Amino acid sequence: MKNINIRTIITLGFALFAMFFGAGNLILPPFIGLETGDQWLYGIIGFGITGIIGPFLGLLAVIFSGESFFDLGKKIHPLFSVVMGTIIMLCIGPIIAIPRTSSLTYEIGIQPFFPYINSYVGSFVFFAVVIALSFSKSKIVDIIGNFLTPVLLLILFYLLYVGIINPVSTDYESLVSKSAAFGFGFVEGYQTLDVLASVIFAGIIIGATQTKGYHTIKERTRVSIFAGLLAIFFLLIIYGGLVYLGASSGVTNHSIFRTELLISIAHTLLGSSSTILLSICIALACLTTAIALTGAVASFFEQITRGFLPYKIGVLLCSFVAYMFSIMSVDEIIEFAVPILVFVYPIVLTLVLFVVLFSRTIKGKLPYIGAVIGTAMVAALGFLQHFNLLNEPLIALRESLPLYAYELEWLLPAIGFFVVFCLVEYMLKSRNISR
Repeated sequence: MKNINIRTIITLGFALFAMFFGAGNLILPPFIGLETGDQWLYGIIGFGITGIIGPFLGLLAVIFSGESFFDLGKKIHPLFSVVMGTIIMLCIGPIIAIPRTSSLTYEIGIQPFFPYINSYVGSFVFFAVVIALSFSKSKIVDIIGNFLTPVLLLILFYLLYVGIINPVSTDYESLVSKSAAFGFGFVEGYQTLDVLASVIFAGIIIGATQTKGYHTIKERTRVSIFAGLLAIFFLLIIYGGLVYLGASSGVTNHSIFRTELLISIAHTLLGSSSTILLSICIALACLTTAIALTGAVASFFEQITRGFLPYKIGVLLCSFVAYMFSIMSVDEIIEFAVPILVFVYPIVLTLVLFVVLFSRTIKGKLPYIGAVIGTAMVAALGFLQHFNLLNEPLIALRESLPLYAYELEWLLPAIGFFVVFCLVEYMLKSRNISR
């Protein structure tokens, strides 16, 4: 077995961090702190499960299954890989994530300095640049990304240092219970989209480990675990610190937009000049994220259509759809995404969790199909309730499920269906053997 190289761990760890940490994620933690008040620690725990631990498990699930999401999806059915892969790519692409980068760029990088430019014009310019650089796959994107990430992190660490050493307010408002704070953070973590992204982009990390000479599952797993722990460490510091800054911001207007909250915190702690620098860094980081995601979406659909949808046409279509959604504000996009993610996120998280826990001992497909069915049934109730399409008995049923207060009502049904389908598979195998 090849020895683990510390430099490899550091390189892959920061690569994972960059993969999971998007500029759009900056606006989520402060709002969690604002909403949870003196229970901000429980908000961090909930957010950490879906926004930090979940993506790490997504990476491990793909490693345990093969080399890509298609291998993970085969635990259910090859068609599941295509359908769920398409849904995931739409979520992390033109429907939610890419429009959010454009809207965030407008609200933080353009509107405060050029208020006469409306979102239609701002988004048009944004996507014109995205298309141009996605077509050329220019090295400019890599240069900007590699330069901006360290600069943005330095500013963030300084912001956290100032905010923790000299908090604006320590009179935290008691707003919610511990369980409600956990549940709010848990569902807000869906908005990072990182579990969905992790199962798609895991192939990049797997390819990197193979390039560096780690070819067996055991070697790849060890390297990925150490690299993941490094990434988790930095994500936890930044996310946790930002949640605390939101709780100690002194802001009392809970209807404030997420972008306005972040700008307010930065302005209060760092002054106007630093706020401008932070805004520019976030805006450019959003641009590089949008270019990377647009390229990934175009490549994905070129692959699954076997070239019927060429890469450049995919870039144009992705950018057009994203532009139409980007006209909404960041908060409107987040609100729009809630019912979609309430349905999709638990399904992917269930598959990831059960594959990581049981794939080495339970090889058959039926148990994993059962777990996904159990989760999908409960998640569908949440999706329908969001649109007021559930009657009172079904609402009462959903709210009576264990762990509902923690937004985990799908977990025990997933476990129950997993066990039942395990028994069914065992009986089917026993019957075949007896024959």
